[in-house]
Amino acid sequence: MNKRSIVRGLTVTIMPALLFVTAYGAIVGAKKERLVEYIGAQKDIFVSGKAASVVSLEDLEGHKGLYAMGPVDGLDGEITIIDSKAYITKVRGSDYVVDNTFKHGAFFLVWTEQSKWTDVPVPDNVKGYVDLQRFVKSRAQAAGIDVTKPFPFLLSGTPAEIKWHVNIDRTEGNPITKELFAKSKEHFVIKNEPVDIIGFYSEQHGGVFMTKYAPAIPESSGMTNAIHIHFVSRVSKAAGHIDELTLGGNTVLRLPKP
Repeated sequence: MNKRSIVRGLTVTIMPALLFVTAYGAIVGAKKERLVEYIGAQKDIFVSGKAASVVSLEDLEGHKGLYAMGPVDGLDGEITIIDSKAYITKVRGSDYVVDNTFKHGAFFLVWTEQSKWTDVPVPDNVKGYVDLQRFVKSRAQAAGIDVTKPFPFLLSGTPAEIKWHVNIDRTEGNPITKELFAKSKEHFVIKNEPVDIIGFYSEQHGGVFMTKYAPAIPESSGMTNAIHIHFVSRVSKAAGHIDELTLGGNTVLRLPKP
């Protein structure tokens, strides 16, 4: 074999590997802290007045053990990804639709790639949003997770009730303010449906991928919000951002193995 043939053979061998690295490389501008990666920030939209895309979900398509959440750019829906399957919920008319493709952008996104979890039964006295936030923190600490850093968690069970929303643009073309952002939501309720929940815990990322306050933890409560949770129903098309919930029995918390 001559030198030119050897070089040509190496090119054919190396190029697919380079393409693989490009496809699964880091997203430009993303930050990583322990198990959690994120890009963009909720607070940025109040500076720019726009909910412009900072990342395409297609950049993460094909990643295994992917769990992610965020708002669709343009205030046009909610992104929930559980074990690499996408649920993109958008309000259309008086109802909502769910798309399972990755052909969407987000104005901020938080995600993890995790395949190993530890199951923890949730006691019956953990009922509401505040109970859940406290329980997630205490059990994470007991499991040796550094709660001063962001971490993901999962829940499965049949809540008695979930109050949730989907973003929908109601700015009428005006720059986004906190008031217009709060207005740009369509609210829904489900009851007694088995669900899978993905959440992220952080006490340090308010205004980034965490709202400092939430419907279940208003500013007047003296507490700050430390969880961002989305759900997907196992029996209906419901999927979106959880504002408040009442857990039922036999709920399981899943924490990442350190």
